[in-house]
Amino acid sequence: MSDVARLAGVSTATVSRVVNGRYGVSASTVAHVRAAIERLGYESSLVATSLRRSRTNVLGLVTHSFQSYTAEVLKGVMDALSQSGFDLIIYANSDLYGTYSEGWEQRHLARLAGTLTDGCIVVTPSGEVRSGTPVVAIDPAMGSTVPAVTADNLAGATAVVEHLLALGHRRIGFIAGRSSLEAAWSREEGYRRALAAAGIAADPALIARGDFNAESAAPLARELLERPDRPTAIFAANDGMALKTLEVARELGLSVPGDLSVAGFDNIPESALGEPGLTTVDQSMYRLGYEAARMLKSLVCGDWEGPGRIVLPTRLVTRGSTAAAP
Repeated sequence: MSDVARLAGVSTATVSRVVNGRYGVSASTVAHVRAAIERLGYESSLVATSLRRSRTNVLGLVTHSFQSYTAEVLKGVMDALSQSGFDLIIYANSDLYGTYSEGWEQRHLARLAGTLTDGCIVVTPSGEVRSGTPVVAIDPAMGSTVPAVTADNLAGATAVVEHLLALGHRRIGFIAGRSSLEAAWSREEGYRRALAAAGIAADPALIARGDFNAESAAPLARELLERPDRPTAIFAANDGMALKTLEVARELGLSVPGDLSVAGFDNIPESALGEPGLTTVDQSMYRLGYEAARMLKSLVCGDWEGPGRIVLPTRLVTRGSTAAAP
């Protein structure tokens, strides 16, 4: 502020009045001070501003790691906040591919809430999250009561398994997601319901427990595919694990979709780029981010009148990784 005052030839008190939009400064002086601010690239301290105003006009996005899913969510968040007057801070673990450590989201929120941000979006929290400022969860934990945005995971999983059944598959393997997440349970329930509706009992030997990390799927897919009575199709609870299953199938000399059909969930950009393209469920990750940011912004401003939970529709996307059962 002192640097701006020297360059503009005014007092620091005048700079303060201009920065904080207070009265008592002529239009020409305001323009002169703002020109000095632009030249010096001056930005006021978020912490100092929050202490004075009890608001920062900054929202946070808290995530365990950055992968394709999170990147698509972020695009939606940024578009929703465009021209809103809110800035965004993104906070993530430095270990991009590490395992999920218990309580990571609560530690991140403790660092951001209040002095740095007016509220936060938390992506796939592993447990209930609490904060002194508004929080919106994307794909919440089991039993979570915070405002949330999620896809209709049950309907999406049911649709993909019905698709495999319609192709004649009866032995359908399933690689589940992280057990603490509501989405993982809903996708497994969709798998079970679709089988039950077709008169097929879910075989525990065909259900493997992953954690939504792509690497976790490799040994699970190998174990399923090396069985003497291996499945003719595998549904993985997200695209990262499904794409890893495709890799394992190739390593074992299996043709996809000739010997094995594979399907995923999410419709990340990479799902359409392989050969064959991956059959998956589109849950509009962009829309998850957009709606979460819209909800959080309104909660911070005190004018949210919508429901505490937004559930977005899903859509089956069929590509070359699924075909008639051999």
